[in-house]
Amino acid sequence: MIDWLRREALEPTIKLIGRDVPIDLVRNRRAKRLTLRLAHDGSAVRITLPQWCRSADAIAFAHARQEWLSAQLAKVPERRDPARDGTMLYRGEDIAVEWREDLPRKPDFKDGAFRVGGPRETLAARLQRWLEREALDLFGEDAAQYCSRGDLDRADVKLTRAKRRWGSCSSEGVLRLNWRLVQAPDFVRRSVVAHEVAHLVHFDHSPAFHALLDRLYEGDIERANRWLSVHGRTLYATFG
Repeated sequence: MIDWLRREALEPTIKLIGRDVPIDLVRNRRAKRLTLRLAHDGSAVRITLPQWCRSADAIAFAHARQEWLSAQLAKVPERRDPARDGTMLYRGEDIAVEWREDLPRKPDFKDGAFRVGGPRETLAARLQRWLEREALDLFGEDAAQYCSRGDLDRADVKLTRAKRRWGSCSSEGVLRLNWRLVQAPDFVRRSVVAHEVAHLVHFDHSPAFHALLDRLYEGDIERANRWLSVHGRTLYATFG
């Protein structure tokens, strides 16, 4: 075979700033082109490709963008471990986590600190469950306020563990909100809830949608959006 016709076989991994990062390929029959992104936690490079595209071409596509991917990985916050670090994000604050084996297994938030016992190896999972319960309660309260403000029927609220989206609104009027927002400041969490409540009326981002959002949300929506753009990745740094 002539050398210049030989295609180098590329492994489905890529080296980024000294790390071997796997390349995940997802075929989508509706995709018309290759799309590339780095997972929020930097654990994988994900490529969506059309049905007709060769896997080898998709992997080469990632390697051709190695410099850009390395820059994105450098922005990923260092992984946090509440058991090791002794802190956890909650409503925009770094809250102390006081662990003692003889304390109750269920986390107790009191006097500005989490006190919790039980096995140390399951601590993160129990703290996450506590945060998810808090998130559902807070989202429900937020949504009820915004629905009342917009003269809308109260919407059902569910949690999502999505890796890319902070929230969504179904055609049936169900709001799905990313539980990790409970770690963000209140004004950020509430901005996402208000956004999805506005979608109960307008399923687009038209001027009418933004006018309703401005009427519902009490804060500066651009400030909240900027916070998510700059700090959103930090909400993925603690829990897998």
